[in-house]
Amino acid sequence: MRELAPAGHRNRRGRPTFSPDERSCPHGIGEPAETQAHRTGAKVELNGGCLCGRIRFNVTSEPRVHYCHCDMCRRATGSAFAVLAWVPSPDLTWIDATPAYRRSSPIAQRGFCPACGSPLTLAYDVSPGEIALHVGTFDDPARLEPRYNYGSGQRLGWVCCGVDLPRRETEERW
Repeated sequence: MRELAPAGHRNRRGRPTFSPDERSCPHGIGEPAETQAHRTGAKVELNGGCLCGRIRFNVTSEPRVHYCHCDMCRRATGSAFAVLAWVPSPDLTWIDATPAYRRSSPIAQRGFCPACGSPLTLAYDVSPGEIALHVGTFDDPARLEPRYNYGSGQRLGWVCCGVDLPRRETEERW
């Protein structure tokens, strides 16, 4: 049986979206046990920033990292997929400058550097306590290994990274 996604998740036609292979919302609240095990809540210190260096950030918790293959993330990043690192909003500090924001869909907004255009964040309206940072913006992205795929039904046929990881589906199309 398909379960209705959290309140507020609707496709372009205003219909509620479903998450056929999961029992959680797309950004991981109620995530599966294998993802919960990775999310330790351990205090860490990670830093990163945009391409030009105008915007820098500090994160003080271990992110939950995944690939996102949805067409919205593809367009927002200009790439075949996004790699997102989710952290509790209070564990993110902006240093010197903050991103500019643009509503990218009826359910989310994205942050970017207004000087160089680097995509920095994704935030869903239904989860103000959590924010995603693009893994490529971290100073040491090699330590942020994705643990699952999201939007797998929209994965481009020639993308083969992470094919052995757990998958989650979305019906969101933009």
